[in-house]
Amino acid sequence: MTAHPDISVVIPARDEIVALGPLVEEIAQALTGHAFEAIVVDDGSTDGTPHALAALQARHPWLLALRNDRPCGQSASIRRGVRAARGALIVTLDGDGQNPPDQIPALLAPFARAGSAALGLVQGERIGRKDTALKRLASRAANAIRRALLRDGVRDSGCGLKAFRREAYLELPWFDHIHRFMPAMMLREGWRVETVPVTHRERQGGTSKYGVLSRGLVGVPDLLGAAWLIRRAGPPRHWAADVEPERASSAPGRVGITRQEPLRP
Repeated sequence: MTAHPDISVVIPARDEIVALGPLVEEIAQALTGHAFEAIVVDDGSTDGTPHALAALQARHPWLLALRNDRPCGQSASIRRGVRAARGALIVTLDGDGQNPPDQIPALLAPFARAGSAALGLVQGERIGRKDTALKRLASRAANAIRRALLRDGVRDSGCGLKAFRREAYLELPWFDHIHRFMPAMMLREGWRVETVPVTHRERQGGTSKYGVLSRGLVGVPDLLGAAWLIRRAGPPRHWAADVEPERASSAPGRVGITRQEPLRP
């Protein structure tokens, strides 16, 4: 293992054996020159993933494989990976290969800027999504409802590409499916959030764990629970002292979103 990693890449994976090998190699290329580790949390796969990960670990000493004895879900797998991580900065991406690892530097760049001490999360926002038209439509509707209820200012909180401070994540009130509400929960604790546009590609392996209808039904109680947590929030545990006044939100304890737009030709 890397002696003192600065960055920990956490990948929840379930029955995505085809995608994991190329994904691990791409992470190594994207983070060349950085002190990093990658943690794959196998969420009870039945497709031979443990054997594939063992072979990858033998070639890459910076790779750690963890396994859930039964499927626990994406949020629980991410949480396990973050708790095992040693880097101060965490990057997450999905195990199906739809999140290109070459986007990781764009997520990390804001943390290297002056005045980033209060930056808790950089949220990727997918451009040119490669999902079906029905899935894109359902996601657009769900994001609109979430923005209206939570007022987090993010267009695509469900994107798996995220970078955040480990300490900030561990401060959050944990609940299942929290990965879909990370911007709102970070704002609740007084951390600043930025968004960056990221690319998207076809699924490289595995299948979606939710249908369009089942994803919506699962998300309703979580959305209501997240809204309840925000309305019951006390003073934030992290005071964003380096946030300019014009970026501050009118809601107590919440700071604004900084958005980077895609480059135009």
